[in-house]
Amino acid sequence: MNRTPLALTSRTFLGNVWAFTRPYWYSEEKWVARGLLAAVVAINLGMVYITVLLNHWYNDFYNTLQNKDAASFGQLLIVFAAMAAAYIVLAVYQLNLNMLLQIRWRRWLTGVYFNEWLSERVYYRLELKSHGADNPDQRMQEDLKIFTSNTLSLGLGLMRSVVSLFSFVFILWTLSGPLLVPIDGAEISIPGYMVWAALLYAVAGTWLAHRIGQPLIGLNFDQQRFEADLRFALVRLRENAEGVAFYRGENDEKRNLLERFGSVWWNWWLLIKYQKRLIGFTAFYEQLASIFPIVVAAPRYFSGAIQLGGLMQISSAFGRVQDALSWFITAYSQLAEWKATVDRLTTFHQAIVATANESRNGTGIATGTHGGAEIVARDLRLALPDGRSLIDAINLRLKAGEHVVVTGPSGSGKSTLFRALAGIWPYGGGQVQTPERDRIMFLPQRPYLPIGTLREVVTYPTGAAKIDDARIVEALRLCHLESLAGRLDERGHWTLRLSPGEQQRLAFARALLNEPQWLFLDEATAALDETTEDHLYGLLRQRLANTTVISIAHRPTVAAQHQRRIILSPTPMGTRLLADPVPA
Repeated sequence: MNRTPLALTSRTFLGNVWAFTRPYWYSEEKWVARGLLAAVVAINLGMVYITVLLNHWYNDFYNTLQNKDAASFGQLLIVFAAMAAAYIVLAVYQLNLNMLLQIRWRRWLTGVYFNEWLSERVYYRLELKSHGADNPDQRMQEDLKIFTSNTLSLGLGLMRSVVSLFSFVFILWTLSGPLLVPIDGAEISIPGYMVWAALLYAVAGTWLAHRIGQPLIGLNFDQQRFEADLRFALVRLRENAEGVAFYRGENDEKRNLLERFGSVWWNWWLLIKYQKRLIGFTAFYEQLASIFPIVVAAPRYFSGAIQLGGLMQISSAFGRVQDALSWFITAYSQLAEWKATVDRLTTFHQAIVATANESRNGTGIATGTHGGAEIVARDLRLALPDGRSLIDAINLRLKAGEHVVVTGPSGSGKSTLFRALAGIWPYGGGQVQTPERDRIMFLPQRPYLPIGTLREVVTYPTGAAKIDDARIVEALRLCHLESLAGRLDERGHWTLRLSPGEQQRLAFARALLNEPQWLFLDEATAALDETTEDHLYGLLRQRLANTTVISIAHRPTVAAQHQRRIILSPTPMGTRLLADPVPA
């Protein structure tokens, strides 16, 4: 499904919020989204209307109490029960539809981010070089959830406050009457003085809340980052549990985790500090607001200008107006979290766009395909992400059917050369031309095993639907993995379940099933004994007779499996390629 890309080009915060928000409402889901939003808005307006009816009910109810009218009292209780029931039904459906809209919007935005993150190998380039976008997993999972939830919550809350303000300000204006202020022997009449009192009260409170709570924006941004850093460290420890156990590195890992949690703790302590101030002020503000209108309106009640019902109606209307005007105060903590989330999503998306542009603009190594039966590198230069030269300009030609082994000291750039030939290494220059890339397969020293069923793992990336179980079982048997043949439907984290040697044999089974025309092996048998290694290379010759094998290896036994050797020889100015055929 095609999704409209986000265009976060605005220099203002609200401009970026609009850029995040607008595309969904004009996407392929626009009619469902708009329908759900319209339903939620209508329900919110209905809830506001019921609060207006309740305000009028307060007048009748308290007047009935003052007049000791038992008959009317019973009738008014029935009216209240009906309005309360209607309000409860609306509140339930408002929550239900709001949550449905949230998850649909989040699904759409997640699809956009997944598409842009995985396109142009952005996910890989972001890991190679810092672009100011830490923890992409947290930004796409947690931040998108917070953004959709808070945007709807804050947007609907603001709308409800505005509607309530206009609904109750006229009621309050009418009920409050004029205030006569004596000045120099004369009286000045201030019409609707309770409205002005509510406005001044809210403006003063909003200004103070912003001054008190402003640090929360940056603290929320940092808190999300520190939490993500801690989660990443825990996942990394879990995935490398065996290595840590071998090294007995528990104390080091504990120290690292505690340091990361220390950042979480310290930032949380600062959040508590500023939240305490904000909550203390907000609580004082709200408590004062509950008595403030009665104190201001009390003189008219004691003078007999209004009855008890009128006084309570004024108090209720003032409370609604004051609540509407004080939306910024009550929502400040949520606004701070929301702004931090938008900032994180914005910087992450900008990093994605910048990285994708680097790929599209052709900077670095130019890659392409041709209809020939060889892989050609012309004037190929390889560099590290920090700009240091790794391999000088070389020319290389790999012919179909000619098995080649690449050797050289560790750090000479052998694996990076393979990455360049695969078309994924962005740093350097020159040109690489290959046959169709879907016929080329790379087996690294540490195979990638996705979390899923064993059937999905061994058939990756072709997919289990295209390969029958009989072929899968045969491939496992040929690679000495008979014990796994009966576990094809078992789902798990296979990187943790299988030894390095089993993982490498599973990678060979994967190659047998995918049948590539070109197979690159980057020390893909380093964890195996020589007998098993010889057996697997023999399988490639027998079962994949039309596949050209290019290997990186240090062992002479692997070199003997090939017809040609290429040596990477380090020099002070970089790495020199001995491209002339050397007998293996």
